Amino acid sequence: MLNVFERWYKRKFSDPDSMMLLLLLLISSLLLAVWGGILMPVIVAAVIAYLLDWPVVKLSKLGLSRTYTTVLVLFGFISVSILTFVGLVPVVAQQSINLIKEMPQIWDKGQVWLLRLPDTYPDLVRLTQIQDVLDGINEKVVVLAEQLLSASFSSLGGFGALLIYMILVPLMVFFMVKDKEMLVSNISSLLPSERRLIKQVGTEMNLQIANYIRGKVIEIVIVGTVSAVTFAFMDLRYALLLGVLVGLSVLIPYIGAAFVTIPVAIVALFQWGVTPEFWYLMVAYGIIQALDGNALVPILFSEAVSLHPVYIIIAVLFFGGLWGFWGVFFAIPLATLVKAVANAWSSPKETATEV
Repeated sequence: MLNVFERWYKRKFSDPDSMMLLLLLLISSLLLAVWGGILMPVIVAAVIAYLLDWPVVKLSKLGLSRTYTTVLVLFGFISVSILTFVGLVPVVAQQSINLIKEMPQIWDKGQVWLLRLPDTYPDLVRLTQIQDVLDGINEKVVVLAEQLLSASFSSLGGFGALLIYMILVPLMVFFMVKDKEMLVSNISSLLPSERRLIKQVGTEMNLQIANYIRGKVIEIVIVGTVSAVTFAFMDLRYALLLGVLVGLSVLIPYIGAAFVTIPVAIVALFQWGVTPEFWYLMVAYGIIQALDGNALVPILFSEAVSLHPVYIIIAVLFFGGLWGFWGVFFAIPLATLVKAVANAWSSPKETATEV
């Protein structure tokens, strides 16, 4: 057994490039674990700069200077962000508040429906079982409400941090995009000379993440818009809020679609009950999800290396449990990183491109 492990170790890590890749991953993970909170504005700025670099490069090919294109693209990004915040966020926030206010009524109707189950199915459901379930849910709802209330008060202290983000992050984004070549050169000078696999992983990640981000942004806009328009056409309440939720759910494949089905079904049941209108809406919602998974996703992500659904679900569960919301948000890029590292370690040395 030890001989097998020794042969595997020599095959994978006898190459200095492999050791440098492993060392870089360990150092990066340690920095994020220890100083991730402090470095978060820098990380946010780097992500935004990465997204904005593509349009800057495209405009620079038209003969415009990089400084001018950086200012133009950053101004457009900030303008779209402000318009979205002013035009979309207030409506979504108001619909969210209205929905929260109506949640007690929705829950009361749900309890009435559950308490009728023993009369409808006396051989399958007992009244004591339903009452025990309702008592447990009510206790959890009270605890959740207290947690949300305490979180809302604690978030007031983050208003100053929000102002810092609004000032520092755009400034860092501007310099990161404008002086990209210089910054990349400075970072490269810090890396060891044995960086063949580091370059290989970086190249694969750059291609895959770029395709993933562009595709996801387009998918969110299309799915969210179509869902909101469909809900509004069918006169479903909170159509914009639910459309936004459906659009954002595509960030978490499979799990997001299953999770967002719950509020859509609850609102429809509260509004119409188990009527033909409810089933028409659920059929329309199912068609949107089917078209997204079977038509839109293959078109948008045809250039990206696909991950098996099992790997995606494992990545969401693992990174979500490790880092919460942000772990879920970046689960697929992180899974892509793991796959790129595995490909780099598995690739023969003679077939790799020397730097």
